[in-house]
Formats: sequence, structure tokens, C-alpha cells
Amino acid sequence: MRPLIHWLSGPAEPRSFPYSVVLEEFHRTGKHFVGKGFLAMLDSARRAVTSRAADDGDAATRQLTAFLDVALDKWDGRYDYCSYLALRLLRLPCGSDDPTPAAMAGRQSRDRLLVRLVADALAFELAAAARTTDFLPQERPGSAVVAKRCRLGVRAVTAPLTRLGLAQAVGTGTPASTAADVHAVARDLVFPGDPSLRLTMLPVHVTHDEYLFIRVLQSYECLFAAIADELRAAVAALAGAAPGTAADRLGYACDLLRAAGPLFSLLATMQPQSFRTFRQYTEGASAIQSRSYKLIESLCRRPEADRLESVAYQSVPEIQARVRDGQPTIEQTYRSAVADGRLSGAEGVLVARRMAAFAGALMQWRRTHLRLATRMLGMRSGTGYTEGTPYLAAVSATPVFTP
Repeated sequence: MRPLIHWLSGPAEPRSFPYSVVLEEFHRTGKHFVGKGFLAMLDSARRAVTSRAADDGDAATRQLTAFLDVALDKWDGRYDYCSYLALRLLRLPCGSDDPTPAAMAGRQSRDRLLVRLVADALAFELAAAARTTDFLPQERPGSAVVAKRCRLGVRAVTAPLTRLGLAQAVGTGTPASTAADVHAVARDLVFPGDPSLRLTMLPVHVTHDEYLFIRVLQSYECLFAAIADELRAAVAALAGAAPGTAADRLGYACDLLRAAGPLFSLLATMQPQSFRTFRQYTEGASAIQSRSYKLIESLCRRPEADRLESVAYQSVPEIQARVRDGQPTIEQTYRSAVADGRLSGAEGVLVARRMAAFAGALMQWRRTHLRLATRMLGMRSGTGYTEGTPYLAAVSATPVFTP
């Protein structure tokens, strides 16, 4: 606490902020249990950095502002899915002011982030098993579960490593050794200006499995953002002079979603009792608030009126507003391209097939999500003031495209 007091008494330079001290305090108790006195000091720190943000909008200032907003979400009474996963610190979509990257430009950066997130989760598992960390000490899994997590984690990053041309750097030894190989590769994937992963791990409790839970959800948000990029590009292609090129975008988006299966398998290794322990303190943060997932859904076709007015879209008002304002969709632009004679023959057939394949992959993702949620939650309510598994069951059969 003393370094934070010292920082507050000085010029409050963002570059010299004592992140390690703050992280140590949050990790000692879990975010839900951090003392009010410490949070009050962090609030003072935020006011100090906010007062200079208008004049000094450099990277260090932006990072500190985003970090303090994540750390103080419960203090502010605005704790939600975005702040729980520190999506702004990861530069993943979490608000109306998010940039819209070009799909091609963002592919490698999304792959690099995905590998880093999964590799970090595996490194924590190995460190805990070796007893070289005392972080999140409660309800640690046995050696068999750790080995299974290592196998599944390596599988989950095989596709992005292949796309990055780095799959050969991962050996074929024991689960622990291959996981260590992935972590070694991930260290070399950090480019100047990339987000710091250590700042994005602020669990609410001290249960071991919450680390895995956070990293897998962050990985899915990374994937959803990448898929949304591809779908936006597909819409633009269908509305343009070369609508047939949308097939490539749809195919890539489908490949991303299908290759993500091991992430669910990895998440399924969570101990249900551990999940129920820490989820007591995540009330208000739910995947129903995922902006990227709603963007994917609404880019495929315009949601029905009752879906658009449901809590799912009320939780992401900027996406709801885009739909109401007439956001173009794949279904709409595809039909227009066919009706205008711009898309026909083999190209038209290929685009239709790729749409069907993507729809099938997304429906499979929903079913798997429902099965996992049922295993972990049973009939308990969700953590975002939702009905939990009954809600997932109700929406799991919603068509991706109109038949």
C-alpha cells in the first residue's frame, strides 16, 4: 500500500504507477473482497490520472485509465461482463466507441492474442501444479485434470499457430512439455504496444478454476471479434461489385468457429463446485452482455422484434441501436445480390453453401454452450440477472438465417 500512497503524493505519472502492488492486493483476496480503504485510494488515483487524460492521451495514460476502470467496477456499481473480462484492456469490443478493424489486417493480431491467452492459462496450470505460485490457492485440481487441460489447450491453439506458421514449434512430448512449448511460442508473439495480459486477470475470488474461466471467456471474445470482422467484410462484399468474394469470408468465419471446439472442452474441465464457489460473486456479469456475439447474430440477419427488445439486446444498447438504424446483414445483401443478378451460377451456389455451413457451426456452438451450462448450472439462474439455462435453451434453436 505504501508505494501507492507514494505515487499519489507525487506527480502521479502513469508510467510509474505501482501496478504490481495493486495486483498483489487484488490477488490476495479476490476483487470482491478488496478493502474499501484501498479502493478509495485507487479512486483517488483515477481522479488524478483522469484530470490529465485530456491533455496527455498517451498509451500509458490510456492503459492506466482502463485498468482503474476495471479494478473499480464493483466500487462504482457498474460491474459487468466487459469489465470482468477486462475487454477494453485487451482491446476487444466492449462499447459504442470501439474501432472497426479491417478483417484482413486483424487476422494475425487476433490469432496472436488467442494463442497468448490460452498459453497463459496453461502456464498458470503448470505453475500451480509445480507449487511455484500461491495465486488462487483454493480447490486446485489434481494432476490428471492438469494434464487434460494441457492437452486440450494445445489443441485449442493448433489452428491459430498453423495460420501463424508456428505449429512446428510445439513438440509431441508430454502434455506438460507441449504446453510449455506453447507458452514459449506465445512469449515471442508479444509485439510492441500489445496489451499486457497480467493486467487483465482480476478474479473475484481465490478459487483456482476462475483463472481458466476468465481466460477461456476472453479467448472466445477474441474469436467472436474475429468472426464479426469477417462477417462485416462478407456484408460489404455482397453489397459490392464482387459479391462472390463473400464466400471466402464466410468460409474463414466458419473455420474459426469450428476450430474453437477445444475451448469448450477445456472449459468443461472446470470443477462444478469450484465454479459455483466463485460465481456467487459474479452477479451482474453474464455472457448475455457479449457485444461481439450479438454483433455476429445481428450481422447474419435482423433479429425478430421480440428478440431485439429482449434483455439480450437491451444489454448491448449500441448493437440494438445499429439494428434499429438498419444495419445491413448477410441475409439482406445476399438476397439483393441474387435479385439484382450480381450473384448467380457457381458463385451463388458457393456463397449459399458457405452461409449454410456457418449457420451449422453456430448452431452447434449454441448446443455445446447449452450442454456445458446445464452441467455447471443445472436449473440455477444465470449471473446476469437472466434465467440461465432455460434462456439458453429457448434461444439455441433460433435460426441463423431465415430458411
